[in-house]
Amino acid sequence: MTTRLSPTTAPPAAAARSFLFVPGDRPDRFDKAWASAADEVILDLEDAVGVERKVHARAAVSAWLIPSRPVFVRINAVETAWYEDDLELLTNPGVLGLMVPKAEVLDSGLVSACATHGKRLLPIVETAVGFQRASLLATTRCVERLAFGTLDFQVDMGLTGDDDALLYFRSRLVLESRLAGIQAPLDGVTPAIGDVAVLSADAARSKRIGFGGKLCIHPSQLDEVNRCFAPSAADIKWAEEVVQAIAKSHGAAIAIDGKMVDRPVILRAERILGSARRLPRVR
Repeated sequence: MTTRLSPTTAPPAAAARSFLFVPGDRPDRFDKAWASAADEVILDLEDAVGVERKVHARAAVSAWLIPSRPVFVRINAVETAWYEDDLELLTNPGVLGLMVPKAEVLDSGLVSACATHGKRLLPIVETAVGFQRASLLATTRCVERLAFGTLDFQVDMGLTGDDDALLYFRSRLVLESRLAGIQAPLDGVTPAIGDVAVLSADAARSKRIGFGGKLCIHPSQLDEVNRCFAPSAADIKWAEEVVQAIAKSHGAAIAIDGKMVDRPVILRAERILGSARRLPRVR
């Protein structure tokens, strides 16, 4: 069950930063993805798999899944011929949850099944309708966080560019997630696989405006994404100083580096230390 927070409390800390897509019809890559630096792995039955390979991909994913290496599965969209069969994977204990593409509304049967089997939902906002219904998606039972399918969203909206053109939409998804009390959303992929500078700039922008992680399409992107979304050594040092000073103050007002330490500052320090205490995924 998703733990929801009041908008006046601190957001969840130490959420997964990097989610690596792996084509569902490439079982030779599953073990490598699991052993990679990805915080979470997504076995993809949708965009990465051709129509003629859909059934094969589902069978390959089902055969690989075991409880000791839990992953997410991106299923096909609700209006497709493969959706119902994809949902059968929900009963597999090796499935953490489902990523739902083209999410505009989550049908009650899917939500009930996820609740029954203790699975998480990651809706991908990829259309104008999905964006308009972001608040509904974020507050649906079992939804852990939203993801932004930037490439498909640009096509649906007739937008060009991945910076100012999407700033409003990105910020709105961050706001809706915060109001719903779920984890900060995941930003879309960076198609330039070999360009670390572009990836770093994309991830830094995402973090700056409130995203909590990023979708990745290649293992080479993971280290940089994880680094960008992790607190810096300077941030950790500052946060430790704040927490230690508060502990010693016994409730008295204090200042650090000439600045008063109030409740928002304390919450930020605690969040930074929570992220720094991230436990590595068991491999």
